[in-house]
Amino acid sequence: MKILAIGDLVGNSGVRKLKQELNKIIEKEKINFVIVNAENAGEGMGITQKNFEDILEEKVDVITMGNHTWGKKDIFKFVNHPKLLRPANYCEGVPGKGYGIYENLGKKIAVINLIGRVDVNVLSENPFLIAKNLIEELKYKTDIIIIDFHAEATAEKIALGYYLDGKVTAIFGTHTHVQTADEKILEKGTGYITDIGMTGPKNSVIGMDIKASLKRFETTLPERYKIAEGECILNGVIFNVDNSTNKVKEVKRINM
Repeated sequence: MKILAIGDLVGNSGVRKLKQELNKIIEKEKINFVIVNAENAGEGMGITQKNFEDILEEKVDVITMGNHTWGKKDIFKFVNHPKLLRPANYCEGVPGKGYGIYENLGKKIAVINLIGRVDVNVLSENPFLIAKNLIEELKYKTDIIIIDFHAEATAEKIALGYYLDGKVTAIFGTHTHVQTADEKILEKGTGYITDIGMTGPKNSVIGMDIKASLKRFETTLPERYKIAEGECILNGVIFNVDNSTNKVKEVKRINM
């Protein structure tokens, strides 16, 4: 089984790039299951109902979120949709769900969305302990467990990888919008990459307009961010999972 995870969609241009390229990737790579992080689809912050509907028109099995989950009020109209996940370690009582169980090729696949706590301006529960408890619950119900860890610090992501090595099928990081070149299979068999990158404007500062970004850094004034224009890239990763062992046998980065 081949599982494709696509990095943070940035703005409407990122959604369009997904729609242009996804079917080509699915056909070329023989993809069976698709996860897309869309917490920046709503022009850099959150997701609109139109974004959500546009993504669901494609062969996408799960949409994950992150620190901008509540960036657009539209989300409260569809937050309980079975294909949408928000971080499982958000505070108790918030709407939506942090994991889902899906079926594909006779396998039960659990996808968990988590958010980091290091340098992320969101109050959340401990992702390590939440993950540990969820895995204890899910390991008897599923064949494959995949985690989208939406976190800033590379150390936090790497630490979670080692913490859960052998307990989940794969872990991929999102949030920084910069694809890392450290894809690997950890010692106990878990597929891992620190960050899968973004799908959005190529000539940009993590998807945002360069001039606006530079002005913020140069002057420290609260210049309004806006999405960059021009050619888009698509970043992601493919986990090739052995059907007999449910372990990853290859990790392949996608950079288009």
